[in-house]
Amino acid sequence: MKKIAVLFFLTTGITGFAQQKMSLTDAINTALQNSYDIKLAKNSIEISTINNYIGVAGGLPVISATGNDNEQVTSINQKFADPARDTKRDNVSSNNLTVGLTGSMLLYNGSRVVAAKKRLEELQQQNEQLLSVQVQNTIAVVATKYYDVVRQQSYLKTIAQSIDVSKQRLSVLQTRKELGLSNNADIFQAQLDLNALIQSQQAQQLVIDQAKTDLLNLIFLKPDTKILISDTIIVDRKINIDSVRSNLAKNPLLAAADKQIRINELLEKETAALRYPTLRANAGYNLTSSKSAAGFSLLNQSYGPFVGINLAIPIYNGSISKKQQQVAAINTRNAMIQRDNILLDNENGMIRTYQAYTNSLAQLETSLQNYTLSTQLLELILQKFQLGQATIIDVKQAQQSFENEGYRLVNLNYAAKVAEIELKRLASALAL
Repeated sequence: MKKIAVLFFLTTGITGFAQQKMSLTDAINTALQNSYDIKLAKNSIEISTINNYIGVAGGLPVISATGNDNEQVTSINQKFADPARDTKRDNVSSNNLTVGLTGSMLLYNGSRVVAAKKRLEELQQQNEQLLSVQVQNTIAVVATKYYDVVRQQSYLKTIAQSIDVSKQRLSVLQTRKELGLSNNADIFQAQLDLNALIQSQQAQQLVIDQAKTDLLNLIFLKPDTKILISDTIIVDRKINIDSVRSNLAKNPLLAAADKQIRINELLEKETAALRYPTLRANAGYNLTSSKSAAGFSLLNQSYGPFVGINLAIPIYNGSISKKQQQVAAINTRNAMIQRDNILLDNENGMIRTYQAYTNSLAQLETSLQNYTLSTQLLELILQKFQLGQATIIDVKQAQQSFENEGYRLVNLNYAAKVAEIELKRLASALAL
C-alpha cells in the first residue's frame, strides 16, 4: 500500500492540454491590469487631476473678444431748418462696426476661489484613496477565490486517496474469493463503495472547474481559458490584533471618508462666500465705427482703452444663499456620521474576523493531529484487513474517519487564510 501523505493539502493541479500555470501573483496582477472598476477609479483620478487647477476654481483672469459688423441699405428723409440741407434718398448703404477686447480679474469674493481650489485638491486625494480601496478589495477577492480553488483541489486529493484504499480493499476481497474465503456480498458492497467515490470524484472535478471559471471571471479572462493551479494554503500565524488596530486608521476607505468631511467643510465656505461682495477689475479696448453714404453723419468713429472696477453687493435673494449654507452644514455632519459608521464597521469586522482567525488556528493544531491519527489508523486497519484480522466494516469506518478529518483540516486551513486576508485588507496590508 502507498503511504498516505499527512500534508495532503499540498494540492497538485490536474494537468491538461495547453494549460497555463497560474500563481496567486499572476492572478492578482492580471486582475489589477484588467479590472474595470480599477480602470474607472483611475479615470476618476485623471478627471480630478485635470480639474485641480486654479482656473477651474475661478482664480485666473477671463479675456474675451467681441466683434459685430452690420451692413444696411436704408431710405433717408431728413429735414433741417435750412431747407438747403434737406436730404431724401433711397437705397443708402451704411455700415456699423463694433470691436472689443475685454479682460476681467476677480479681486475678492469672500475667499471663494481659495476654498474651491482646496476642495479640488481634496477631491483628487480622495479619488486616490478610493483607488487604493479598489486595489485592496480586488486583491482580497481574487486571493480568496484562488485559495478556494486550492481548497477544492485538496478535497479531490482526499477523494483520490480514499479511492486508492477502496481499490485495495476490493483487490483483497477478490483474492480471498479466489481462495474461497470471501463471498460476493462483500465484493458487491466494496464495488458499490468504490463507484460512489468515483462519482464523488467526478462531482468534485466539476466543482473545481466552476471555481476556476469564477476565478477567471474575477481576473477578466475568457471562461474557457485552461489554467493549472498548484499551490498550498500557508497561513500567516503572526497577525496581532494590536497591529491591525493601529493600522486600521490607514484604511483608505476611512481616509476617503475623512476627505469627504473636508470637502463638505470647504463647500460650506464656498456657499458662505456667496453672501459677500464681489469685486472685479475690468480692462480692455473698444472700437466703434459707423459709416453712411448719406445723411447727417457720414462717419462716426471712437476707439481706445478702458479700465474700471466692478463691485457687486448681494443684498437680498430670498435667503437662498443662507439656506444653501445651512444645507451644506448638514451635509458636513452627514459626512462625519458616515465616517464614524465606517470606523465602527471596520472595528466590528476586525474583532469578528480576528476571533475567527484565532479560533481556526487553535482548531488547526488538533485537526492536524486528528488527521495524522486517522491516516495511521487507516493504514493499520487496512494491514489488519489484508491479514484477515479486520472486517470490511472496520475498513469502511476508518476510511470515513480519514475523509472527514481530511475535509475538516482543509476547511480550517482555508477559514484561517480567509480571515488572514480580511484582516490584512482592513489594515491595508495586502500586497503582491
